[in-house]
Amino acid sequence: MTLAAWASGIGGISAERDRCVGAGQCVLAAKAVFDQDEDGLVLVLDERPSVSQSDAVHEAVRACPSGALVLR
Repeated sequence: MTLAAWASGIGGISAERDRCVGAGQCVLAAKAVFDQDEDGLVLVLDERPSVSQSDAVHEAVRACPSGALVLR
């Protein structure tokens, strides 16, 4: 999927929690979209974030050291 397609509202974001190492980079990049549970693993708060969040979400995906975040 292209960035333009995702930004237009097609697709979303998901997390492969079994890959998460709890670094918290996703929360630092997009705290309106991501959080961490009591074990430090990623929680997706908004699977279809607004277009205004697209830069922050893409930064979170790039910053994730384990590759646990997936754009769909």
